[in-house]
Amino acid sequence: MRKKILFPAFFLIAAAIVYRLSSFSPELVSFSGPTMGTTYTVKFYTTEQVSNPWDLKEDVDDVLIKVNKLMSTYDPTSELSEFNKLPAGQSADISKDMAYVVDRALLISEMTSGEYDVTVGPLVNLWGFGPGKREDKVPSQASIDEAKERVGYEYLTLSDQRLAKEKDIYVDLSSIAKGYGVDEVARVLRNKGIESYLVEVGGEISSQGVKPDGSPWKIAIESPAGGHSMAERILSLDDVAVATSGDYRNYFEKNGVRYSHTINPVTGKPITHRLVSVTVIDKTTTMADGLATAITVLGPERGLAFAQDNGISAYLLVKTDFGFEELYSDAFKSYLK
Repeated sequence: MRKKILFPAFFLIAAAIVYRLSSFSPELVSFSGPTMGTTYTVKFYTTEQVSNPWDLKEDVDDVLIKVNKLMSTYDPTSELSEFNKLPAGQSADISKDMAYVVDRALLISEMTSGEYDVTVGPLVNLWGFGPGKREDKVPSQASIDEAKERVGYEYLTLSDQRLAKEKDIYVDLSSIAKGYGVDEVARVLRNKGIESYLVEVGGEISSQGVKPDGSPWKIAIESPAGGHSMAERILSLDDVAVATSGDYRNYFEKNGVRYSHTINPVTGKPITHRLVSVTVIDKTTTMADGLATAITVLGPERGLAFAQDNGISAYLLVKTDFGFEELYSDAFKSYLK
């Protein structure tokens, strides 16, 4: 289980430019930058409460730096990395931010009976999709079995802001931290009086409000066949969060076999089914992010059933011999109009 999409899984319909209307009209402001091994883009319409909208870029950068400093496995001094260094049987006080994200990740781990597992880190690292030099090699079964011994969300306990480990486990929040980053940026905008915005980090998106002409924000679900130049579906958004999980960008090939960055904690190996993209719409990008990864691990049939059983708004693209098949839950149908 791993999601580190280096390029957004969605492209924004509106171009990244700034429109200045009259002094009494809302102004569309857009800025972007690097974060979490990918990029972010923020678009919003100003209100009378915002005196200098460009000052918000510094606030956005600060909050994304904070999230990365707390939850990155690539930073050996992050709060998460310091916890992972603790031996079995130890615990630590953690930030409110990380406690919230770990709590959400543990919830999804329980919902999937461990097929999404927040402690999948040892397997992610073994397959070369974690911190350190990537070697693109297939590990031995003995190495996989050894890494699986260090995986198990049931050995991780969260009590308020106290996190404890019963075994020498390694927590990896890469499948959910970007979503939390989006939620935090959106919170900054709302606190500054922004009523209409669209925030995107590595393909995870949060939106609120409508444009001055009353039209909704729109995004396109990227086609795995055409990349950023081809849209599979176009969605109209209003006060929702969207996340995608896909295995068609981050992988390696060895002896003609393709190995996805998405690891199944139960098998200890990359997924092998034909589900190539999952889009989830939820109230928070944090949950949408984690749930999209969970459904990707489960695969097309069980993933769709999981979404149906839990009332999750999910859209799945499955590779066939002749292209891609669309699958979607009942909760997603209203977004297909």
